[in-house]
Amino acid sequence: MTESSAASSAAAPAPDLNARYGRRGPSRRPLVIGGLGVVILAGLAWLVWAAWVQSNPAVTSQLNGFEIVSPTSAKATMQVDRTKSVEASCRLQAKAADFSIVGEVTVTVKADAPRHQVLPVTLTTQRSATAVVLVGCTTADQHRPH
Repeated sequence: MTESSAASSAAAPAPDLNARYGRRGPSRRPLVIGGLGVVILAGLAWLVWAAWVQSNPAVTSQLNGFEIVSPTSAKATMQVDRTKSVEASCRLQAKAADFSIVGEVTVTVKADAPRHQVLPVTLTTQRSATAVVLVGCTTADQHRPH
């Protein structure tokens, strides 16, 4: 080998190993992990928001007691608590021994009424009731009874 041929072979570029063995270009793994992190963070934020909204309803209600007055009448006492001054609709049902609904009434609590109150309710029944059930209260923004 001559001096000139040795110099020319040393100056020749080394073969591209990435091209030879089929290795891809820059990895996309950090981009995929970052995108997945954003999606997980958005899902977690939605979960926290949904839990907060469902755990702090605008109106809640509780049945304090009931009495079967006659075969066609029942009386109940319910407690209504509101966090905002909004109009609420509360539904009670009278049920017979076979669990069929024999009477129902919807009580409207006005927006200007006290936020915490105990209400007496009289239900008219088709036949003798054995129990009164509070379905719950709803508002214009809260469609699920609480």
